[in-house]
Amino acid sequence: MLKFFRIKKQIIMKISVEMSYYPLRPEFVTPILDFIKRLNAHENIKAVTNGMSTQVFGEYFEVMDVLTKEIHKSFENPHSVFVMKIINADLQD
Repeated sequence: MLKFFRIKKQIIMKISVEMSYYPLRPEFVTPILDFIKRLNAHENIKAVTNGMSTQVFGEYFEVMDVLTKEIHKSFENPHSVFVMKIINADLQD
């Protein structure tokens, strides 16, 4: 007897995040560069940085997992502020 299995299709949602990090301390450049370096170490997302913000692109759960981990690490420094915009589309082009 043959058995058939229905495999659920998993919908992959791509997102784009624009974010800015503001460490509220006199020496603010080093924590920002460290945060960007940590983002770029993750191969499952793409991070693009310019003079105003950083954009992160990838699959929703992967991006959010990375951001949760790396923002938490940045919050180990007192008085860190993140401003983010998230859209459910891949806008990297």
